[in-house]
Amino acid sequence: MYQQYGRPVWQNPLFVLIGINVLIFLLTQGMPSLVVQLGIMPAAFTSEPWTAVTSMFVHGGLTHVLFNMLALYFFGSYLTQTIGERAMLGIYFIGGIVGSLFFWLLGPANAVAVGASGAIFALGGALAVLRPMTRVIIFPIPLPMPLWIAVIGGGLLISLMPGVAWEAHLGGLLTGIIAATLLSRGRLRL
Repeated sequence: MYQQYGRPVWQNPLFVLIGINVLIFLLTQGMPSLVVQLGIMPAAFTSEPWTAVTSMFVHGGLTHVLFNMLALYFFGSYLTQTIGERAMLGIYFIGGIVGSLFFWLLGPANAVAVGASGAIFALGGALAVLRPMTRVIIFPIPLPMPLWIAVIGGGLLISLMPGVAWEAHLGGLLTGIIAATLLSRGRLRL
């Protein structure tokens, strides 16, 4: 069995999150009505509030889940090393739920949002505060740049694409920035 840091991979919360996302993606393949039922739709949210959480685990296609899980792995691994597993998970889930709430408040009434992007943007926002000058390379740009520029600039570019729930990205990003600021000042414990 593959082990990381001396324990089985299934005991690593980051790999468990990735596994749940991939499993739900596979289970919903060929079932677009289930994707819609688990996604968050502003017009139906008050009668289906659980979709603020379920929408975080459903993805709209292979590239959607692939890029989200790659970002989750890289941001989640680095943030775990920086603040620990428990705090990383707290930021992930709170950021994802706040991202869903932003979509509910600001998104088109009959649109459906799915994906872990709000939660992932929360991780990125936290890293942008805690490790802003870490040099990273974002494909396809071959030049190293500060992490905060990659998170904010990349987030802006992704959010401008058609069909992207920028509202969830914004909610997650703001949550990560606020949480990391409070953590770094000792005003928040996760």
